[in-house]
Amino acid sequence: MPTELTRYAVPGWGAGQLWTRDGVLLVHDFQFGDSSADSVPASSDNSLQPESRRGVAPNPSNSLLQGTRSDLAQRFAAFLAGEPDDFRDVAIDLEWATPFQHALATTLRPVPRGEVVSYGELAALAGRPRAARAAGTFCAENRFAFVLPCHRVVSASGIGGYGSAGVEIKRRLLALEGVRL
Repeated sequence: MPTELTRYAVPGWGAGQLWTRDGVLLVHDFQFGDSSADSVPASSDNSLQPESRRGVAPNPSNSLLQGTRSDLAQRFAAFLAGEPDDFRDVAIDLEWATPFQHALATTLRPVPRGEVVSYGELAALAGRPRAARAAGTFCAENRFAFVLPCHRVVSASGIGGYGSAGVEIKRRLLALEGVRL
């Protein structure tokens, strides 16, 4: 089955793209700031193309659904408008993950809206209490924006980072959930 790409934009937040295959989310990339769906490149960044990581050439002519708003894209837009959604029903591809990364993902998904955990707590809950930095790296490289709620993972001494999106975006996402840091 071919991989499908759905691009979408959320005014006031940014633009995203979903890579899916057979109902499984392979990658969700969200670029904060520019709310044009065209701002997220479809094929120039091979790290976003799941097949390219597996050595299979992507077929954008068959998979690009530009301008289509999938149900999941609509849910992400509603989430950014403040509607609660835990996305736990969304199947994600973790074939690439190490056992520890898989444990981090499994541990992070149920962190409820409006609550936070520290990087150290996340690492400990995932079975490696001394791996706070590894948990931070995992969050910074999150390929499932919003589905794995890395914005809910904070530093022991404050808010911590939020990958390339930055701390202000993390604060804004947490504010949607009633968390002030």
